[in-house]
Amino acid sequence: MITLAWNVLYTKTRNEKKVFERLTNIGVDAYCPCQRTLKQWSDRKKWVDEPVFKSYLFVKIPDSESQKLEILSTPGVVRFLYWLGQPAQVRQGEIDTIRSFLGEYQSVESISFDAGLKLNVKQGVLKGSEGVVLYQTKNEVVLRVEKLGMSLVARLPKVSVESLKL
Repeated sequence: MITLAWNVLYTKTRNEKKVFERLTNIGVDAYCPCQRTLKQWSDRKKWVDEPVFKSYLFVKIPDSESQKLEILSTPGVVRFLYWLGQPAQVRQGEIDTIRSFLGEYQSVESISFDAGLKLNVKQGVLKGSEGVVLYQTKNEVVLRVEKLGMSLVARLPKVSVESLKL
């Protein structure tokens, strides 16, 4: 049995969820990682699911030109992403890591960290990773973490990080 890798699709801005729905409707195995956030408008607040990776989503397809053409002809799709001349692919384990990361709990407390400080992640999917503070909000810290061969920006509850011991 051949294990299919996840290919990365680049979409038009703010079309990730629409493209995901269209691809799912035609039978394509697609994944659009979303996170629930509270949005403030002038007259109301509302919980919405926002894509984590703006303008990107993942599709698992066989190496079939006809299926790739069908996906590329889907409204909202711009192109497949390439890396070093090859289609950009993400392993199943990395997709599972993203899913686990997004499924983490949201309990938080107020702690303050200065920008540029190195922190250790003490719980969750990124446990044991080190990151540099980019900025913080009331309940979260945003870290740059070197993981999976790239630089990730992770928004974590402040209770899940600690200062590195020198």
